Amino acid sequence: MLVLGLQGSPRKNGNTAIMLSEFLRKAEELGAETMALFVPDLKITPCKECGTCETKGYCPIEDKMQDVYPLLWKADLVIMATPIFFYGPTAQLKALIDRSQALWARKYVFKLDDPGRPWRKGVLLAVGATKGKNLFEGTALTAKYFFDALGASYEGGLTYARVEAPGQIKEHPTALGDIREKAQEILKPFLTRKKILFLCRENACRSQMAAAFARHMFGDRLEVESAGSSPAHEVNPLMKEVMAEEGIDMKYLSPRSFQEVKTKPDLIISMGCEAACPVFPGVRFIEWDIPDPAGNEIGFMRRVRDQIKERVVKLHQEIQGGR
Repeated sequence: MLVLGLQGSPRKNGNTAIMLSEFLRKAEELGAETMALFVPDLKITPCKECGTCETKGYCPIEDKMQDVYPLLWKADLVIMATPIFFYGPTAQLKALIDRSQALWARKYVFKLDDPGRPWRKGVLLAVGATKGKNLFEGTALTAKYFFDALGASYEGGLTYARVEAPGQIKEHPTALGDIREKAQEILKPFLTRKKILFLCRENACRSQMAAAFARHMFGDRLEVESAGSSPAHEVNPLMKEVMAEEGIDMKYLSPRSFQEVKTKPDLIISMGCEAACPVFPGVRFIEWDIPDPAGNEIGFMRRVRDQIKERVVKLHQEIQGGR
């Protein structure tokens, strides 16, 4: 599983960074993969309100935000970490949040769910210098709707007022302990999931569909990855089309090699990677006889999609029955 931290503070080693690092450190102790993005370095262009995302389903601005969209989808947990500037998040983080309108549009205009949407979670970490009564209310509301746009349930947050000097959060009597406890609480349901790796040759059709169905339907019980022995440059466009017919959005997914898989799976399911498949000692290996739809017409792709969906449902039933 991936825990993605978004640090909005321009100070690389300030109180926000300390809080986020404490959360990610605990997540790593629990076995999660973590990644922290220092948002100010990304230099994300603010939303231009061009309307393209709501008419065509994507943001046309070519900058680092195009790299952030796939990470937001890959993550099981997203942490929004920011100091309070004029009762709101920093401008750098707000630019990233505003550009997430593209994800909002794909969900609410185009009626598509990314595979992780039903199970993804979001947490706010915020610190402010003053003691204003409503210091965090605006930022909490922003966080709630940001997480909704990227497909995450808002799991609340930890906020600390009257913290201004660099490193002062370390002197707070409960803050770092609170953060560790929050990480434990949020991550606990993810830690018992069975890990499944779906493989095919190019990771452009079959393994992508299997992973998407498994994550979308059973992501609370299955931790799913997909990969290929000879990854293609991009996923098959017909595959994206037929998955959209099922209401599942594959836009920001891309092929990758099985060599990029960092965690040992409990089960490997192959659909044609043959002798090139990786070997994990002691890991159960299953071969699904699913035809390669590459180069075929859309009707063939639909039949392969339906076969894979049926296999995934049966696989989940078998796993649940074997508990």
